[in-house]
Amino acid sequence: MQPTPEQISTCPTCGGALEKTHGSGLCCPVCLLRAGIGVEDLIPEALENSATSRRFGVYEIECREDGSLYELGHGGMGVTYRAIDTTLQRKVALKIIRVGVATRSTEARERFLREARAAAALRHEHIATVFQFGISEETGQFFYAMELIEGDTLEERVRRTGPLSVRTAIDIAQQVTSALAAAEKRTLVHRDLKPSNLMLVSPDDEEQGAPTVKIIDFGLAKVLNAPVDPMHLTHDGFVGTPAFASPEQFENSALDVRSDIYSLGITLWFALTGKTPFDGHGFEEIRRAQQSDVLPIEQLKAARVPSRLKSLFKSMLAFEPAARPGTQELTAELRRCTAEVRGERRVRAGLAAAAILVLAAAALSILWPLSTGHRSAAVTKKPPLNVMVPEKSIAVLPFENRSEEKQNAYFADGVQGEILTDLAKVADLKVISRTSVMQYRSDAQRNVRQISQELGVGHVVEGSVQRSGNRVRVNVQLVDARTDRQLWAQTYDRDLADVFAIQSEIAKAIATELGAKLLPNEESEILRPPTNDVAAFDLYTQARNLFLTPSFSVGSKPSLLEAVDLLDQSVARDPSFIRAYCQLAFTHDALYFFGHDHTPVRLALAEAAVQAASRLSPDAGETHLARAWNLYWGYLDYDGALAELEVARGTLPNDPQILFLSGLIQRRQGHWEESTRTLERAAERDPRNSSRYFGVLQSIAGNYATLGRYAEQQRWLGRVLAVEPNDAVTKVILASVDFEQRAEAQPLHQTIDSVRVTSPAAVPSIVNPWLTLALAERDAAAAKDALIATGENPIQLGDDVYSNRPFMEGVIARMTKDDSKARSAFTEARVEQEKVVKAQPNFGPPWCVMGLIDAALGHKEDALREGRRAVELLPVEKDAVRGSAMIKYLAMIAAWVGDNDLACEQLAVAARPPRVVTYGQLKLLPFWDPLRGEPCFEKLVASLAPKKTKPESNTNRH
Repeated sequence: MQPTPEQISTCPTCGGALEKTHGSGLCCPVCLLRAGIGVEDLIPEALENSATSRRFGVYEIECREDGSLYELGHGGMGVTYRAIDTTLQRKVALKIIRVGVATRSTEARERFLREARAAAALRHEHIATVFQFGISEETGQFFYAMELIEGDTLEERVRRTGPLSVRTAIDIAQQVTSALAAAEKRTLVHRDLKPSNLMLVSPDDEEQGAPTVKIIDFGLAKVLNAPVDPMHLTHDGFVGTPAFASPEQFENSALDVRSDIYSLGITLWFALTGKTPFDGHGFEEIRRAQQSDVLPIEQLKAARVPSRLKSLFKSMLAFEPAARPGTQELTAELRRCTAEVRGERRVRAGLAAAAILVLAAAALSILWPLSTGHRSAAVTKKPPLNVMVPEKSIAVLPFENRSEEKQNAYFADGVQGEILTDLAKVADLKVISRTSVMQYRSDAQRNVRQISQELGVGHVVEGSVQRSGNRVRVNVQLVDARTDRQLWAQTYDRDLADVFAIQSEIAKAIATELGAKLLPNEESEILRPPTNDVAAFDLYTQARNLFLTPSFSVGSKPSLLEAVDLLDQSVARDPSFIRAYCQLAFTHDALYFFGHDHTPVRLALAEAAVQAASRLSPDAGETHLARAWNLYWGYLDYDGALAELEVARGTLPNDPQILFLSGLIQRRQGHWEESTRTLERAAERDPRNSSRYFGVLQSIAGNYATLGRYAEQQRWLGRVLAVEPNDAVTKVILASVDFEQRAEAQPLHQTIDSVRVTSPAAVPSIVNPWLTLALAERDAAAAKDALIATGENPIQLGDDVYSNRPFMEGVIARMTKDDSKARSAFTEARVEQEKVVKAQPNFGPPWCVMGLIDAALGHKEDALREGRRAVELLPVEKDAVRGSAMIKYLAMIAAWVGDNDLACEQLAVAARPPRVVTYGQLKLLPFWDPLRGEPCFEKLVASLAPKKTKPESNTNRH
């Protein structure tokens, strides 16, 4: 029977690596060293005799019920305890170097500090965070505090429940790979990756989904660019666990991430089989087994491991590091393994779409912030743009669907979209984005000259698509919109499989007709088809078109789930479909960023999709743009995102999303004026993108609102209404200007009443401002009506902070002084909110709501701790937009618990320009009632009141 990994590699006393003696046995050099030092130097005995010595800085080690120290584990260098941060009142894992080693070995102390610094440098969702390292003033002992992970190790899980399913094992490997990629960027390797160093956080039942992984003990990490001196790295010249170590670790060679990838391969093997592939009782036996390069594949066959994963094991466990995949290649290959597993499950179960990677979905519309419905040019009243129209400028209008099957309308949109995408890659052309042209549907009466004036172009492309069986007919014409003269026209009647070639031919012909200079790389991009699989293209186009539906919103989860499923099916059919991977990445990233699923697993899904695109075409502009969104949304890595955008600009010269995202990043950095200028430049390429959630026009208006420049905000909202004259949301936002600026509620009241009477179908889209208005007017009945109208949609307090229904019921009861009902509602709200916080522990907004609930229930210390946690998770330095909002909610929490000084202090910070609180909010909303009459609060409110000045002129303001 094969020994367990711990029997192979570690000392049962201290957990250190065993070393072969001159005879046939094994010994532990650390324990031999201890014998010379004396057992009185070990930490447990020293601490149990002194309560004060349990304290290390702000951390205090906890005791069990029997009075013994709460030990979590121990290794060759130290012992890890469960402790509490007495300042923040949070549980931590505290690792302490042994007294004897700390006081008698300078090298050991230096190594401990090096290990701690290496671990503290890493910040990743799948790596246990190190909070602090230091030295005890009383004992001189070194310690570091890290995130306390409640769960069991992968080794414990396998021992307890048996080998994992292939699906779960791959998911775990994907999470670990994303962590290794982050460590690689800091030139760090773990050096001891193994099942006992992977913590799994529920669910225990695999049917509930894969567990979240946290890698612990990066303390053995070594900075790669430091001089290699193995005898100064470890006690015995070897760092790691032999059964899971790479061949180069036995040689004390310089290591890189491929060493950890080897260890991950062994770990993944163990997860699937409960065994390690290389049997042996000591260093030499394991090394010989590795060198034989023969894997016991029969173990994998018994575990029903798919063929692609078997092949991956061969590369991960290659003897030579150069033969192993890097992190990017490994991520992409794991995704392919997932697709294979899904395919096999579909065959076995007869399911239409397996969903190993699909947990939920998110709003993808940032990359393609599509308009909210099909609009006719006839309803737009916007005057012609007073700008010089470039000669080589063009808009590709939506194509008419002439197929008998009207459901093929999405296919016509797909053909039009690909022609537009191809033309947009020509730097010598000005091409209007898809989001600004989609309102000019072919089923509406078109005035081409008016359209060209509204879009600021000289030419338009019109066309039609007829699909029948395996044939497709495409009619297309290029028109000089200034004269209504047809410049070029062509009809293509071919096999359906040739549709991608047709798209490329059309784009090239149009560029040539306009006299555009085609660079060699631009021509090759135009000629390259997006995919060779028409069915995959259909699925991709259907997913994109979901975001064109009038009902689309970031809270439209059913549609988003459908989109993710379509995209998953698309890449399963064509694993080389770059654009589908990019759109899938944006979907996952948006779900993560906007708080619908702010979990490590969601971020890993986005990362996997980006990595797949990167492996397929690392130089493609779409790949770099996808990576930019991933860095921005997933990691708040603004510099990295901007660098990716600069690269993307080279091959996507007409894509307004490059400027749009740049503007969003600049405002997250606090550069509001620069952000506004950048967004206005984006509007030149996307002049009619009026998406209520992510449209460039709405974003510019929002910037001016935050800057307190309300006249400019009103002007840009007017541009939105010129495109969408009946859009209820924009009308309400425009009416809210008087509410925010002057604390005048009547215009907003009248507008909301008008919408309720004339456009009842639009009421669900305006319930949040309706609820805000009702609270401001202290109208409990109206507030309850608004709450009913929300249906199942989330209730937005503002600033991407969403509450549950019982919380708002508690707010209404609190406003009407119904203390009993308020307490009951807040108690129910806390139960629901606790689930949200548990699911998204590293996202600030849910902590804000939890803090308000605890404040309402009288749990002062908990409430303040939760509010501070929100600020800690989203500091202003990291996110100038939501960071300021977190401060605002901390002020609100402080007000609710009666800490008026703290409330005023934090509110003063939130009120600094550009501000997230307004005069109207502070003056009217009941959230701030506890501060009324407080001098500091009243002074702050007065400072935000509108100044009496001459009316602003709107002339020449833009």
